[in-house]
Amino acid sequence: MPALVDTTIRLLGQEPLAGVMPIAEQLRLAEILDSAGFAYLEVSGGGCFDSAVKRGVESPWERIRALRARTKTPLALALRGRFLVGSRPVGPDFVRRFVESAAESGIDVFRLHDPLNDVSNLREASEAITAAEREFDAGLVYSPGPSGETDALVTQARRLPELGAARVLIHDPSGSLDPNRVRELVEGVREASGLPVGLYCQGAGGSALAAGIEAARAGADLIAAAVYPVALVLHRASGESLADALDGLGLSTGVDVAALWRGSDLVDEHISDQPVTPLAPRIATRAAEHSLPAGLIAALDVHLRAQSAGDRLDEVIEELARIREEAGRPPLAAPIGQVLASQALLHVLSAERYQTVVDELRDLLAGRYGKPPGEISAQVRRAVELTSDGQPPTFETPDLDELREQYAGIAASEEELLLLALFGDEAQPLLETIRGRGRGDSLEGGGVDAPRAERIREIVRIVQESGVGEVTIEDAGLRVTVRRTTDAVPVPVAAPSPAVEEELTSAAAPAAPPVDPGVMRVEAPMVGTFYRAPSPGSPPFVEEGDAVAVGQTLCILEAMKLMNEVKAEQEGIVRRIVPQNAQSVEYGELLFELEPVNGRPPGL
Repeated sequence: MPALVDTTIRLLGQEPLAGVMPIAEQLRLAEILDSAGFAYLEVSGGGCFDSAVKRGVESPWERIRALRARTKTPLALALRGRFLVGSRPVGPDFVRRFVESAAESGIDVFRLHDPLNDVSNLREASEAITAAEREFDAGLVYSPGPSGETDALVTQARRLPELGAARVLIHDPSGSLDPNRVRELVEGVREASGLPVGLYCQGAGGSALAAGIEAARAGADLIAAAVYPVALVLHRASGESLADALDGLGLSTGVDVAALWRGSDLVDEHISDQPVTPLAPRIATRAAEHSLPAGLIAALDVHLRAQSAGDRLDEVIEELARIREEAGRPPLAAPIGQVLASQALLHVLSAERYQTVVDELRDLLAGRYGKPPGEISAQVRRAVELTSDGQPPTFETPDLDELREQYAGIAASEEELLLLALFGDEAQPLLETIRGRGRGDSLEGGGVDAPRAERIREIVRIVQESGVGEVTIEDAGLRVTVRRTTDAVPVPVAAPSPAVEEELTSAAAPAAPPVDPGVMRVEAPMVGTFYRAPSPGSPPFVEEGDAVAVGQTLCILEAMKLMNEVKAEQEGIVRRIVPQNAQSVEYGELLFELEPVNGRPPGL
């Protein structure tokens, strides 16, 4: 009989639902799901870590521990092979330390897949999971084309038992697995691996539910689902519907459907009154039509609208299919889908192909991420080589011990160092927020007694977690106003007066000085986040006054979770660096001013 896995908590912790439901309510929900009879609850993954860092409210590790304290059902974490929860592969020691931290925080099951379906990339993480005495469920990514053919998946499945996998999970991130293919895949993978087989699927129009039913009929031992409102919004299989359907077929899951409806009622209070669902029908339709992950299409749409090019989505989708073919037809699971999508955006917006190449695509074509299922186009490989200045850039995982010294006042634990190493400067606001919770001097030193200071901090936490724009509370002469901003972390500072008003504001960015027309301008080739150094603690690529050569890296722009190097196209002297580190920049925004060398005019 098949068992069900619930993914609701994970989906509520990542975009587009991150922050919609307060963590206190999610903990209530977890207690309900804990009593429902699931095999395990998948509570976190790459999307949850990314959202937690960007929101800067709560550590993803804290969230796992809070859930562990309130549940007895095993908890699961989804990992992307050597990428873990990030967008760059990391080394063996880093993998081991990350898995150890996750296990210590309360993770019992690791769902692990490689975005390229190169299972050799799972070895380091699988060894770490085995050493931590946790369950390793190996994923194989289904995607239309050669990578989704039964023979290709079966070939990879044969290698999983030697890695210590407890089962094989067929993972369908694009919702493109037709129900008629499910039996063939489940039976083929089970026979090749000798392991139980499960299914993680999604899809609009009922295809996810149909695939789940067919998987159960074919003997799958594990099927993923979510409570009804989340399933409806994100096109997953509803746990209520799936359990009822399988019970009617004599394949009882043992799940208490009444408990799931109680959980649905709780979730419904927070996500059901929005005028449109987070995943617009226009996006969902294109994702289904082209067999692409809906989240990837939504991200492309956001970037195109930021460039006033929202009407060019179909062009980018067409170009994405072309690039995928040229890159060896890899599955479009994260982060590979984001790599190819970023390149497609560049091609469409610049009207040129491969004149600018994102660094991650260079690494993918060079085999640094593993082996894709198909052949890489020799012409494209050569074109990319011609636009590079030698070897493609490689990403070195920051040394955790060096980070420990550099961030001694911010990172207080191994897990916080891991966040800094994975997310760089983006993680600093979150860690500063965490450190601020333990500091009492800003409030108590301002004349507020300890009980009132704690109440103020609680109000701040409520505003951060709930998404409320402003809250004002008066209590025995204490008046507190907390306003949410998008750029600043609320840290109250009390005045000595008994009537204290806490206002959280963001300082307006100073206007940039006028640009000298006699210098060379280096402008942003895309929307992104500006970083002056390759990693936290590393020296900046350039300083004002430095001489730079053609092809020298000036900065990194992070877009769609990818790091893209901006290089000097002419030699010169850096006279001005315009953005601040970790500042968001728009397409065409001035980044650097370079003074021509030897009096040569700009452009020559």
